Amino acid sequence: MSTVHLSEQEQLRREKLAELIMMGIEPYPAALFPVTHYSTEIREQFTEENKDQWTNVCLAGRLMSIRDMGKANFAVIQDGKGKIQVYIRRDDICPGEDKSLYDIVWKKLIDLGDFIGIKGFVFKTKTGETSVHVTELTLLGKSLRPLPVVKTAGDQTFDEVTDPEFRYRQRYADLIVNPGVKETFVKRSKMINSIREFLNNAGALEVDTPVLQSIPGGAAARPFITHHNALDVPFYLRIANELYLKRLIVGGFDWVYEFSRNFRNEGMDRTHNPEFTILEFYVAYKDYQWMMDTTEALLEKAAIDVNGNTEVVVGNNTISFKAPYRRVTIFEAIEEHTGFDVSRMNEEQLRSVCKQLNLPVEPSMGKGKLIDLIFGEKCEHHYIQPTFITDYPVEMSPLTKKHRDKPGLVERFELMINGKEIANAYTELNDPIDQRERFEDQVKLMERGDDEAMFIDHDFLRALEYGMPPTAGIGIGIDRLCMLLTGHVSIQDVLLFPQMRPEKVAGEKEEKEEKE
Repeated sequence: MSTVHLSEQEQLRREKLAELIMMGIEPYPAALFPVTHYSTEIREQFTEENKDQWTNVCLAGRLMSIRDMGKANFAVIQDGKGKIQVYIRRDDICPGEDKSLYDIVWKKLIDLGDFIGIKGFVFKTKTGETSVHVTELTLLGKSLRPLPVVKTAGDQTFDEVTDPEFRYRQRYADLIVNPGVKETFVKRSKMINSIREFLNNAGALEVDTPVLQSIPGGAAARPFITHHNALDVPFYLRIANELYLKRLIVGGFDWVYEFSRNFRNEGMDRTHNPEFTILEFYVAYKDYQWMMDTTEALLEKAAIDVNGNTEVVVGNNTISFKAPYRRVTIFEAIEEHTGFDVSRMNEEQLRSVCKQLNLPVEPSMGKGKLIDLIFGEKCEHHYIQPTFITDYPVEMSPLTKKHRDKPGLVERFELMINGKEIANAYTELNDPIDQRERFEDQVKLMERGDDEAMFIDHDFLRALEYGMPPTAGIGIGIDRLCMLLTGHVSIQDVLLFPQMRPEKVAGEKEEKEEKE
């Protein structure tokens, strides 16, 4: 049997917990605590002129610091909105002769990290700091694990916890001790709400589509595989929701959207996580030119709603979301940054270009993958300001309508910002015969060893055969967009709980050694 290893501080806190229980003090009370105010509300609204309105406040939060002054203490509590200083005096907490509650409980058994509830009145100290003079104090939750130490003075932090292993694995503690982390996720919520408001006001309908799919369609990616016990068949976690949303356009909806949780069984780095969020929406009777205009308007609004303006700073770059955005064809981009005009090259010629550019290629790569490789390695990182890369080769886009004016190309764009793809959009392919041929070409790539090639979705083809109107569709990476609007360079910083290798349980190693 494994043993839980406790630090000296953890053991001491458990002893304090036992003492509190012996004294008849419930360390985890279930009763309602009537919070009436939050820290930020008090600090922002209290003045000496309106102090009569602040004679009876009730707030609760986590104890973050204590300054012991003998018969009184200054402390700081952190609630859901921020921090505020509180003044706790022994004679107020214990007005009678018996001061043991203060001397034993407050002075010896309460720790940093504990949740407390307080009642009292608001005042300003001699130094001008808005504080709460406590008249009643209640323990609401005992902390058995000490918080990481962070040194602060005013609004400055001198010893911020920065270890990624700790921060991503113990996000709950990261949110407690690191200033600004919560604000990132508040901004993420504002961004999603802004986008949802834009779409709803435009008449779009939010929908839900299956996460478990019998065929992983809508993107070129390696799926996660699971098993459906009741049906006794393999299922896949969705890599995209595209084909289901287009089924709804077939069914008669004119504009549908979904914030979709997708899963791709691929690599992890600063801009990729195997579980991620994407927004996809599809609009009948529109094309990719309309979609570029709409995307500009949507992103400009989101930037303003999140940050108050259209400019954001990401690393050393200042990025403007102000419309309009530059538009460049993929062939123009490749020629600009490599000197090669690949627009009329066949597969062997493209392999030769890759060799000259020192790009490694696999036998399974077809023409589309080779062009994608050249653009991704030699061009993508140059596009810092929002730029639409347009008019892709048909081999790269099995779900996209052929270009109305340019043979061999399709009506597609990818939006590049800060050197990364943020969105991918098409004039959607609604010809079922053409779509079947494209799927069959994907099967040939799969037979060559391309494990990201698409499966044939026969039900989707059947839906197209009922007829789908001209349609524009887009997928926008919500996590990457959040990185931009919050100024982060790592996707893990905008995910509350990013995927990590399972943590070894304390005592696991010792138990294994004993068995051996």
